[in-house]
Amino acid sequence: MRAFSAIILILLAVGAAAVYLSAFVVRQTEQAIVLQFGEVKDVINEYEIDKNGKFVNNAGLNWKIPVVQEVLFYDKRILDLDTPPLEVIVSDQKRLVVDAFVRYRITNPLKFFQAVRTEVLARQRLGNVLEASIRSTLGAATFQDVVRDKREPLMNTIRDKVNAEAKDLGVSVVDVRIKRADLPEANSEAIYRRMQTERQRQATEIRSEGNAAANQIRATADRQATVIIAEATKKAEEMRGQGDAERNKIFAEAFGKDPDFFAFYRSMQAYEKGLASSDTRLVISPNSEFFKYFGNPAGAAPRSGR
Repeated sequence: MRAFSAIILILLAVGAAAVYLSAFVVRQTEQAIVLQFGEVKDVINEYEIDKNGKFVNNAGLNWKIPVVQEVLFYDKRILDLDTPPLEVIVSDQKRLVVDAFVRYRITNPLKFFQAVRTEVLARQRLGNVLEASIRSTLGAATFQDVVRDKREPLMNTIRDKVNAEAKDLGVSVVDVRIKRADLPEANSEAIYRRMQTERQRQATEIRSEGNAAANQIRATADRQATVIIAEATKKAEEMRGQGDAERNKIFAEAFGKDPDFFAFYRSMQAYEKGLASSDTRLVISPNSEFFKYFGNPAGAAPRSGR
């Protein structure tokens, strides 16, 4: 019984090992190739569409002959390839630094295995194809087309060219995008300095035009101020002349009505101005006509003998 039990255990162990070595699982996101001594025997969960327009799905548990057969797995999802920046000369002889990436899918694992075998080699081949397509497509376009006007059509053209080359690798290109298309750093610096110089020149011109306009406005304002002051001075002199004439008229009328009072009033004004507190000194005889109202309130001439 012990020997029988041991044999059963050995058989079970061998069976478990055989099942373990024979069974393999292909996930939904994978596709697999079964090789027997390097020859392709089966392709599992290949990216294909049936007659009803649905994707064929035979992922799951599968079997192989242990030791004799081996399985290679490939990703079924969309993969990214980001290329290093590439310097391109466009049709108008301007240099551009282009940074692009491509999205692709392994649609034919058998061709993929026969052409490149591994994803590392596939990425190298696809990168070379992408670089050649970018150079040929952008080399026929202008700087303005690449940067602004026709960027989308150019990317579609690059995608179609890459896709045509990638079919031989068992790969389908989903999309190609240009992330960045700029001038080289040295050219960018030169353009920046030229733009800065141009802006400084424009600023100087605008400043000069502003100064000229300010001087013109200032000259116009000074001329208008001079004219206004002259007209005001003229009007003031006219009014002052009219006032003086009116005053003289009033004085003349007053003098005609009472000459004695007018003479007394004028003398009082002369006393107020002549005898005001100042450094001015007068050397006049007391018998002068100027002091006639001091000797006699009526302003009569002093008597002789006194």
